[in-house]
Amino acid sequence: MSTSVHSTTVRPLNDYLPVLARLLMCSLFIWDGVLQLRDPAGTVAYFASLNVPAPQVAVWVSIPIHLLGGAAILVGFKIRWAAAVLLLFCLGTAFGIHLRAGDMENMVNFYKNLVMAGGFLYVIAFGAGAIAFDREAAAR
Repeated sequence: MSTSVHSTTVRPLNDYLPVLARLLMCSLFIWDGVLQLRDPAGTVAYFASLNVPAPQVAVWVSIPIHLLGGAAILVGFKIRWAAAVLLLFCLGTAFGIHLRAGDMENMVNFYKNLVMAGGFLYVIAFGAGAIAFDREAAAR
């Protein structure tokens, strides 16, 4: 009897927890993409302060990565590809921007990016879950 109770309890969790996880994972990217899109000049100035190469170009690369990648994670569309792009983005910004010698306050951002990269590895490995546009990918 405990197996039956366990399976009826776990199944809804397996359906809904990945949706919640995707919502939490994508929220930072969508929010940041909207902020960048609303003030591209401010974003260019911020990128320049971080010594991002070609900040006037980088902003127009960053915005679609944030918005499209975040939206794809949210709805579970081509989620493994979106997770791979955001994984590379997180690792690139972690090591290229946030890992500066002597800047201990920025280490929080470095480790935040590493944690998000770990989450995206999990998405690449296990897919979107049951409730997603990529239903066939979720079934694998």
